Amino acid sequence: MLIGITYDLVDDYLAAGATPEQAAAFTTPGTIDALEAAFALYGHDVERIGNLLALGKALADGKRWDLVFNLSAGAAGIAREAQVPALLEAHGIPFTFSTADVLVVSLDKALAKLVVKAAGVPTPDFAVVRNMRDLQRLNMPFPLFVKPLAESGGKGVTAASRVTDKATLANRCIDVLKLWHQPALVEAYLPGREFTVGIVGTGPSAHAIGTCEIKFGGEEDRQVYSFRTRTEGQATLSPVHGDMAAAIEDVAVRAWRALGCRDAGKVDIRYDVWSKPFFVEANPIAGLRPGESDFVVLAEHSGFSFDSLIGLILDEATGRVKG
Repeated sequence: MLIGITYDLVDDYLAAGATPEQAAAFTTPGTIDALEAAFALYGHDVERIGNLLALGKALADGKRWDLVFNLSAGAAGIAREAQVPALLEAHGIPFTFSTADVLVVSLDKALAKLVVKAAGVPTPDFAVVRNMRDLQRLNMPFPLFVKPLAESGGKGVTAASRVTDKATLANRCIDVLKLWHQPALVEAYLPGREFTVGIVGTGPSAHAIGTCEIKFGGEEDRQVYSFRTRTEGQATLSPVHGDMAAAIEDVAVRAWRALGCRDAGKVDIRYDVWSKPFFVEANPIAGLRPGESDFVVLAEHSGFSFDSLIGLILDEATGRVKG
């Protein structure tokens, strides 16, 4: 089978002037090397395609693949993760991970929360601040948590994201609007423990392969799962088992199915004050940086090597395509 790989290379964005935080969702050369080696291990031929523009040129030149392994995060807009899948869908080319519509809804955290809430999955109350009028109309009890509407990997999240009064709420929302050029998501703050759940499968076959608690070290101002704590080693993943894991995974899998995610990815969960698990967000295209990305580390804690994890994802995708 000929597998193409679509991706946005982090080095390209850093060279163009992006900060490491802005480029956090993009793929490293080492990840592409590791994927290529894993595909070869399973007997597949590989072609590196690249980003959306490279894919468009390749398609115009008549290139086709049996399957595209899609890691593209896209460069701009809330629909950015959907751009490569939409182009592949238009050409009838099968690809891994979620479809274009699912990726738009999942990246827009407010839409994702509406979908899972309608399915009966608990998620904290929220509001979206798109301008100062929205901020003036907002009436939610403190404390609150403020972050960009459509980012992942802890981007735009700091210790200042937790706000306790109107003045700091306004300042934080303004920061998000100006620095991230997108609306701010304001959520009821959940004070409990934080978890991430790895999920494999589609629809009824979707199941958790493991759950880890996110544990923090260092100073108090780093007790939030931000880009800073992720990259500076101030947060670690600790496996969770038994009844505790089962309750967390039930919420995560129900959210995954409600959103229509497929193949593999992860869902983030947080406890409220009574240790009840709540859906926070889904990541249908989880990072696959060997030894570093949460999904890979979580899988390793559950007994999966990088190669076996990639084999599991390929099995899901090819089984789905063959129908």
